[in-house]
Amino acid sequence: MPPTLASKLPDTGTTIFTVMSQLAAQHDAINLSQGFPDFRPPAGLVKRVSHYLEAGANQYAPMTGVPELRNAIASKMADLYGVTVSADAEVTVTSGATEALFCAIHAIVRPGDEVIVFDPAYDSYEPAVALAGGRTVHLPLVAPDFHIDWERFSEALNDRTRLVIINSPHNPTGAVLAASDLDELATRIADNDCFVLSDEVYEHIVFDEQPHCSIVGHPELFNRGIAVFSFGKTYHATGWKIGYAIAPEALTAELRKVHQFDTFTTVTPMQLALADFLQSDPAHYRELPGFYQAKRDQFATLLEDTRFRPLPCAGTYFQLADYSAISDEDDMTFARWLTQTHGVAVIPISVFFEKPPSDMRIVRFCFAKEASTLKAAAVKLCRI
Repeated sequence: MPPTLASKLPDTGTTIFTVMSQLAAQHDAINLSQGFPDFRPPAGLVKRVSHYLEAGANQYAPMTGVPELRNAIASKMADLYGVTVSADAEVTVTSGATEALFCAIHAIVRPGDEVIVFDPAYDSYEPAVALAGGRTVHLPLVAPDFHIDWERFSEALNDRTRLVIINSPHNPTGAVLAASDLDELATRIADNDCFVLSDEVYEHIVFDEQPHCSIVGHPELFNRGIAVFSFGKTYHATGWKIGYAIAPEALTAELRKVHQFDTFTTVTPMQLALADFLQSDPAHYRELPGFYQAKRDQFATLLEDTRFRPLPCAGTYFQLADYSAISDEDDMTFARWLTQTHGVAVIPISVFFEKPPSDMRIVRFCFAKEASTLKAAAVKLCRI
């Protein structure tokens, strides 16, 4: 008889992104569910990868990331946020932002600790907290703009609160935290012995001339915080799985202890290529807000001839839409129906809640697609 194994994550199934992408493939549907572009990374960046592959940069990179990339990241932080971070002691390259988030959580959270997240919350947070022995405390964001209820946040703070996870621009809602929100957070946790983990993977996809407010540029929060970023989102290369974490030296040292026994290091030629491209082509990330705002506006225009009602979208490449004029079904049932019957795959956002509102009829579209893809999807959506 085989040994028994009690699951460490008994309530965790296959992530919704895998489920919906598989369903899209099965039904030959247009995949507006999982958040990946259907266009290529910058040609100049791809050429630099090829260069380093041919040049023989195919062995292990340093555990913390190649020096060239860490230096380029530090320069970018100075350029964008006016701060000086140590490339050697405060920047760590990781195998995707998800790995950085996991390492950060495990560096900080101990059994019995509480971690505050804001629902709808990205689905990788809670499993990492559970594996660290912590307890996730879910606070709902306030619709329709999905802002933080700061009074409710203060009520949730206690001596067991060890970590607060924020996400801006926010997946799946597209909400963006303002500088005043960071100030509010800093004020409310000033007397608490807790840390902040800031998921900023969509830092360059902020619309309507709003700035991205990073905790890296906020001294009170950065002194107790870890910020996580993603090259995959910035350079249309999600399959490369390269991210990075920035934190004060002491926190970085603890994060690296986890990182070195998780993935240890990240693919070498792509790190070197990214280092070159960050320095040679800063216009790419500077122009990204306008690039994606045009796609947001195009998709919103296309939805005008449907029965979907778009919600405000201040950042990310996701558009929430209310489908209550179409169906009273729950969002998981609706998403499956939409994929199977009408050939457009979306994400039901109830999966990002501990307790989703019973009357919520909202799904998430990804508009990081070619114009032709969005138009083809709109044709199908207009028939509903």
